[in-house]
Amino acid sequence: MHRNHVRPLARATGILLAAALAPAALQAQAPAAAPPSEREQALEARIAALEQMVRELAAKQGAPATAPTAAATPAPAAPAPGAAPPAPPIQSTVINTAGWPGTRFSFGGFIKMEGVATNTDGGEIPDASNARLLYVPSATPVGGPDEGMDLDATAQFSRFWFSSDAATESGTPVRGYLEFDLFGSALGAEATTNTYGVTVRHAWASWGPWMVGQNWSNFQDPASLVDTIDLIGATDGTVFVRQAQLRYTSGAWAFALENPETTVGNFRGNGARISSDDNRLPDLTARWTRRGDWGHVSVAGVLRELRHETTTGIDDTGAGYGLSLTGRRVINASNDLRFGVTAGRGISRYVGLGIAPDVLLDAGNRLEAVDMMAGFAGVRHVFNPKLRGNLYGSLATFDNDVALSGAGATEKVGSIAANLVYSPLPRVDVGFEGRLGRRWLENGAEGDLARLHFHVRYNF
Repeated sequence: MHRNHVRPLARATGILLAAALAPAALQAQAPAAAPPSEREQALEARIAALEQMVRELAAKQGAPATAPTAAATPAPAAPAPGAAPPAPPIQSTVINTAGWPGTRFSFGGFIKMEGVATNTDGGEIPDASNARLLYVPSATPVGGPDEGMDLDATAQFSRFWFSSDAATESGTPVRGYLEFDLFGSALGAEATTNTYGVTVRHAWASWGPWMVGQNWSNFQDPASLVDTIDLIGATDGTVFVRQAQLRYTSGAWAFALENPETTVGNFRGNGARISSDDNRLPDLTARWTRRGDWGHVSVAGVLRELRHETTTGIDDTGAGYGLSLTGRRVINASNDLRFGVTAGRGISRYVGLGIAPDVLLDAGNRLEAVDMMAGFAGVRHVFNPKLRGNLYGSLATFDNDVALSGAGATEKVGSIAANLVYSPLPRVDVGFEGRLGRRWLENGAEGDLARLHFHVRYNF
């Protein structure tokens, strides 16, 4: 619009607004029945002339013919130079469309990149073995040549989860939980794509005291695990199993019926270990836990059926059982102690990622359960809000009948490790961990493992 036209239009608009308010004020002061005075008639004529002037100016400039009012909605303010535009709403509808009203949906996980440098003096760990990426005590080579150091890098242990939390009309909490990582089967070559499948870790639902689905075994105490760079850390002496189960919790007590599986060692070590898959009864587990500001202590037990049956005439059963004492002791705000001791008969698959079989098969195709004992301890120290460290060790021993297991069976395994974890940001960890591990065989031979483990982890 030309400047010569803007000023008359603005002046006329202001006069029009002021004049429009004058009759109302005059009407409020004058008696309702009084006829308009000559002054009022003159004002009305002047208002009509001003309105005509505004319409004519607006028509010439293409502007609306109506004057603005005080009730008009103001235009949104323009963003400051360089400022990002306001973000649109993330979600306008309910995510859990089939959930109870008020259901809360959560999503989280972490991205983890790791570098693992390993040297073993008794032979090389095969490239495709999981033991190249995490500590697997039974995979430490014995009896071979020192092949040198191998370096591996991966993001397979990155993880994500979904959670749906609600409550029934009576107030009973209901929850569904799914958790996955990328530590599945290789779908591409390490030389090019490094593609791996998504793996189910947890898949369970709970309502009130009941839980059903795949979760940590009730015989395991996740709260006592050491703060480590390796996936498990004190693996030699730690109970570590996830499996399908039905669990009931009441106060300090928890009871569960869990998926059974008997691992069988062949006579004199001939052939691979067998997972029989012949059990007819679930494993029964029970746990008692006490918690306080001082930490927690937990006692757990497991009772199992051991069974192996084949079409070639093998058909035998036995019983397995074990006890575990675990906990975390808070020393002060900067230090705590984590520990665990497990002993039993025929429960080897529950400890150390299955270091030894549950049972041995004798010459008469009968099952003999293997006795075992394992333990771990770790000290955690917080140097400052950004730096913490851990020192820990673990050991497991197995009482094999060498006449059945053969002299090449694992007699014991152990390791010591230490780490430092620096958190430059609240949700970012940069960590280094060093480990020395050893595996002893029944024939007296042994093999050592030395490992340096590095990771960067972003939690979201």
